[in-house]
Amino acid sequence: MSEPTQKYSITMPRDIAEAARARSGPSGLSAYVAAAVARQIERDNLNELIAVAEAEHGPIGDEEIRSRRDALLQAREQQRSSDPHAA
Repeated sequence: MSEPTQKYSITMPRDIAEAARARSGPSGLSAYVAAAVARQIERDNLNELIAVAEAEHGPIGDEEIRSRRDALLQAREQQRSSDPHAA
């Protein structure tokens, strides 16, 4: 069952609204905007987690970021190569 919905009135620049409407496809503008807001909330939550972690452990250096990104890419590649349904 899907989440309950409620109607809201929002204001945004016309060019952004029209671009969103053009890209929204069959799911419609409301679903497109809801997905965009959900992604922003995820980003906000991640930024809060990063701030807490950096306050406790210090800032993350560029080399550590590169190392973690490389490890993530390797894990994704391994997952793709072991998935018999991967395209």
